[in-house]
Formats: sequence, C-alpha cells, structure tokens
Amino acid sequence: MIRVRPNCPSTIPPQFSRQILFPTPPSHLGFTNPNGQGLYSRRSLRSISRAIDEGKRANASVSSCSPWDDKPYELLPDGKRAYLDEQDVVAFLDPPKELIPLDPSSFNPAAYLWLKIEDVPEDRRHRLLHLLEPRLISRAWEIAGTRYEDPMLLKKHASSLLSNGDGVPSFEFWNGRTSGGPIPIAWINFFKKAIFHVKDGMTYGRLIGRSVIAEFASSRYPLYFAVRQHNEVMSTEQPCDLAYEFGDGFLGINEYPPGFPRPAKHPWPFNDQVVIYVRHLGPGVLVGQAWQEGEALEKLPQKLCGEILMVKDYAALCEHECG
Repeated sequence: MIRVRPNCPSTIPPQFSRQILFPTPPSHLGFTNPNGQGLYSRRSLRSISRAIDEGKRANASVSSCSPWDDKPYELLPDGKRAYLDEQDVVAFLDPPKELIPLDPSSFNPAAYLWLKIEDVPEDRRHRLLHLLEPRLISRAWEIAGTRYEDPMLLKKHASSLLSNGDGVPSFEFWNGRTSGGPIPIAWINFFKKAIFHVKDGMTYGRLIGRSVIAEFASSRYPLYFAVRQHNEVMSTEQPCDLAYEFGDGFLGINEYPPGFPRPAKHPWPFNDQVVIYVRHLGPGVLVGQAWQEGEALEKLPQKLCGEILMVKDYAALCEHECG
C-alpha cells in the first residue's frame, strides 16, 4: 500500500515535494534504490510520484489539503511551468541513475507507461513531442514491445479510428517527430499526419511537412499511405499493431478529405517500398519505425530514420469537426 504525504504541516524538509513514502519496496512500480531507502525526493521519483494504486484510481480519494489538483505543475527558475504528469512520463523513460529496475516479471512497463500517458490531459499531450528527446523515443518503442505480454493491454488502442472498420467516414490529425533521419528526408523530422476512414471501410493517411518548403513539396507529392492491421515488423520479426504502407503513391483511394490534393507518384525514397510499423503507446500516442524495404529483391531492408513519436492533435480535430 502506498502512503502519500500531502503538502500539509509536517516535519519533512520543504525541499521535498510530491513525496511518496514506501513502507516496503513496491514491486509493481518496478524501481527501488540500491540501499532500500523508502523516501525519495520529487526529482528522483518523478516517474512514480503519483502512482496511487492505479487499478483502483476510480475509487481513490486524495486529502483535501493536497495541492495536486490545484497546481499540477511547478514553476521553474525562469518562470516557465513544468507540468508534473508530463514529467512523470519523461522520468519513467529516463529514470534517475540511483533507481534500479526490479524483476521485469513483477510488472509490465508498457501498462504502467500507458497509465502515465493517460494521466496527461488531451490538450497537453502534444508537449511530449518536445519533452522526449530522440533516445527516449527509441526507448518508448522498446517499452511498447512489452505491451504484447499483457492480454488486457492488447485490447486498448491509441485511437478508435485506427482499430475499427465500420465504414463510417472519419478524420484525425496527428503531429509527429522522428529521432533523426538522413539529410534527404530531414524535413520530415517534424511532421503532421492525417488519418482518414472512407466509406468502403479502408483507412488511409498522409504525411505533411511542417515547414513552408515541406508543405509545398507535400502539395506536389502528397505522401499518401494505406493503414493495415499488421502484427510483425518484416525485417526484425518484432511485434507491432499497424503498418503504414506507402506503395508507389497510387493507392486506389476513392475519396479524400476536403482540400487534399490528388495522388502523385511518391518521390524517392518513399517510392521504394517504405513501410512505417506502428505500436500503440498510450491514449492518443503512437510510436513507430520506418523501413525502406526496397523493390529490388537483392536489396536488404534498412531503417529510413530513427524511431517516430506521433501524438493526436485534439485541437485540430475539433477545428475540423466544428468547421
């Protein structure tokens, strides 16, 4: 059982905030320190500082003297706000060195990360794109791989549009970034993504560059792709949930969202059998790997860029639906 110390008068020094007292090392959280200490500062335990029996969160209650509901952030020396829920996600992916993992069989990292992302309000999840540096995006892909060990977690999806086939037209915008890529496609290190479901039951998408030059290129060579349910990365045989298949650019799409250009042949390297394999990471959050699998049989598949983080743009979705 986790006992939370609210910010009420106590004997604890004021420099410790968001503290959690663990009578015994909580195996389900996955971390302890080498000396078995139970009390940690906010910084050293940021990733698990608000984990209050996640399985019973609906029935949990917090003391009225807790400031968490009123101020879900801390003010930095430069006056900026650091929202604690987002910092929990960052710290779980990049735990302090003094914390060491417990037996991995004692908890599921993907399930815990899912809950941490769920804690972040929809209108703030886009902040993860800037808070997670490249190596943490790669780490997120690794952790998402443990999702396939949890049958209950496999039933959850980052987006209902990416999991249904009801034939009802629908539309979503996402923002994304990669953990790096070669110079010819460096423009796509930050990008927008549209996903749309059409009447015939198929789901398609389009990558859109965010710079002026990239948007111009996207209008001439719209990077359309087909969304397929897929369970394995071809090159590595690692599990995944979806595949974005680019093909040659002509996918037989019968209808497009308003204002979208007609298809054109993909420019290189997207015309060389590029596939983005995707894993559900949390509500409104995906992580993926892009592979250039090559049309030539003798060509070995190679990664097109580093891992990719994609976050649903709830504001743009509202504008589209309300417009």
